Formats: sequence, C-alpha cells, structure tokens
Amino acid sequence: MSEIVVIGGGPAGLSAALFTAKNGLETTVYDTGETWMHKAHLFNYLGVGSIDGSAFMQTAHQQVRDFGVEVVDAVVEEVEAADGSIVVETGDARVTPSYVVLATGADRSIAEALGCALTEEETVEVDLSMETSIDGVYATGAMVRAQEWQAVIAAGDGATAALDILSKEEGEHFHDFDVPATAGDLFENLVAE
Repeated sequence: MSEIVVIGGGPAGLSAALFTAKNGLETTVYDTGETWMHKAHLFNYLGVGSIDGSAFMQTAHQQVRDFGVEVVDAVVEEVEAADGSIVVETGDARVTPSYVVLATGADRSIAEALGCALTEEETVEVDLSMETSIDGVYATGAMVRAQEWQAVIAAGDGATAALDILSKEEGEHFHDFDVPATAGDLFENLVAE
C-alpha cells in the first residue's frame, strides 16, 4: 500500500512526491504524461536559467525516481473517501493510501466527483496547507487558482501539501531543510543505490 498517492505528474505532483519520498513515505505517482509543461519553456523558474518544458519534466521524473517514487503510467478512474479511508482506482489497481495529492492541472473532475468544496470561482477550496474539505485529500496548482497557472507556483503548492502530510505523520511541524553535510549523505546514498 502506498502511504501517498499523487495524481498527476507535473511540477505540483512531482514536488509533493519528492518531499514525501525523500522523507521516508512510500509514494506513488499516477501520471499519463499529459502535462502542460510539454508546451512550455521555463525562464521564470527560480534556479533555472532556461529549459524546455519536456527536458525539465524528464529531469524531474528522474529525480523523484532516484528517491524511490514509483511512477505509474495509468489513468485514475475514481477516488472515493468514506469512513475515514481513501480508495484510488485505476483500470488495473485499487489502492487505499493514507493521503492523496490531486495535481491534475485545471482538470477538477476528480475533486468534484470526490465532493471537495469549491470556491465561488469554481476552483477547489483548500486551506493554507493545500488540504481540501476532505481529510487527507490535497489539491494543488491550477485546480486551486483561477488563472494563476505557473509551474513554480504549482511546485510550491505540491511542497506545501507534502510538508503538511509530513507534519501530520511526525505529530509536529516538519521542516525539510538540508545542510551541506546531510545533502552530501543523501547524494552518496542515491549514488550507492
């Protein structure tokens, strides 16, 4: 069973997956590869001078896989939340994660079918931690913002959701802050695997 299921493999979804997997939570991303990033070129992503969106996505996918994220090419057909549990169904699988991060761009259909509250602008309503009205279900990126669709904003939303999940799991505020010594250890562990 995956503790975290992320639906969507753009900047928001992969950012959430990176943070959760890097910090020890089993994480699966369901991604069909249909992100807007394949039509983009990044000049306004902090730390990136200039990169084609598809090349950025290739690097991001490799990065999350290096931290143990399972990336599955599958369409999520249904998500249900009842009696304190969440069920995610694809054509081939039925999983019951502890948390779900919705990162499907402006496609709000899963959130709507799940019964997440919407705003007057018909975006998915979230709190400051990106959690929806359904406990354990988070929404990120374009689905929570009317016309504010930027990769760097979406990535921040994914990181925010992940840090809230990690805080819940730890029972206190969680901080993902590496220093040169720990970053070196993380890199050595990745290379050794």
